[in-house]
Amino acid sequence: MSREKSINAQVKRAEELLPKIEEEYNNSLHSKNIDEDLKLDIQTFCGHLRSALDYLARDIVETQCPNANPKDRLYFPITPDSKTFQKMMNKSYPDLEVNCKPVYDQLKDVQPFETDDNKWLSQFNKINNENKHNDLVEQTRTETKTVEVKSKTGGGSVSWGPGVTFGSGVSVMGVPIDPRTQMPIPNKTTTTTVTTWVDFKFDGINISALALLKQSLQEISKLKDQILKEI
Repeated sequence: MSREKSINAQVKRAEELLPKIEEEYNNSLHSKNIDEDLKLDIQTFCGHLRSALDYLARDIVETQCPNANPKDRLYFPITPDSKTFQKMMNKSYPDLEVNCKPVYDQLKDVQPFETDDNKWLSQFNKINNENKHNDLVEQTRTETKTVEVKSKTGGGSVSWGPGVTFGSGVSVMGVPIDPRTQMPIPNKTTTTTVTTWVDFKFDGINISALALLKQSLQEISKLKDQILKEI
């Protein structure tokens, strides 16, 4: 029996939870403290998406892999390299490449080892597993400052972020930089804007926590639609 309704329901629950997570996320940034409700909602969000993937895996095997062992514990494949992927396919998804190559290719194409664009899947898997089996994954509040110097006469702009340090004698758009403040000296020809970007990052994953959740939802929703059309 197809689990399409269950798969869609899991993704829908994640979609419905995301606005609440975003509100808690922004409130936590403002208060400079991570709300426990935010951690719990992230745990639930990831659980819904992981369940959708594993339901999808079960549907693939039941419809396309008649020689699979029904007693095997089955998970959606998330593997670090092609050798591990192939081993998992042979064991848990026997004959899938022959019986339904489009789905086999979709499972392979989404793997993190295929392209850097797929890193989100291993990152999602990391936070889901650690949230499930251990303490909730910690999120670190980060601040990143960007400086933009813009001409008052419409002559363009120059900007820089962390890691840029100016020595003495350096000018930007004709204005000397004060080495002590790392800012242009007061002048009448340019305006200087300092923007502080504030975000949370999951421990060990150097990207925006909220951005990863949004990308995971988008990619998993797209993937389940593609695979359900083929099985």
